[in-house]
Amino acid sequence: MSDIEQLQLIERTVELALERHAARTPRPSQVTITQAAEMLGLSRHTVSKMVHSNQMKLNRCGLIPIEQVDAMLRAR
Repeated sequence: MSDIEQLQLIERTVELALERHAARTPRPSQVTITQAAEMLGLSRHTVSKMVHSNQMKLNRCGLIPIEQVDAMLRAR
């Protein structure tokens, strides 16, 4: 097996392990502003401004529904 084939095999193994881990790790239905910022790769301040400008909305618990974060990620 060549070095390239070994690297490809290792890469595929890591991908499968990450997929399995993601499948077993439940996603939250809502996240904090800080968590949303981390998921979006933005600062907490930026996400807070997005909430205040109604680009994102908080639910009654003061959290952001995960669907809004997913929609922002898809829009990129």
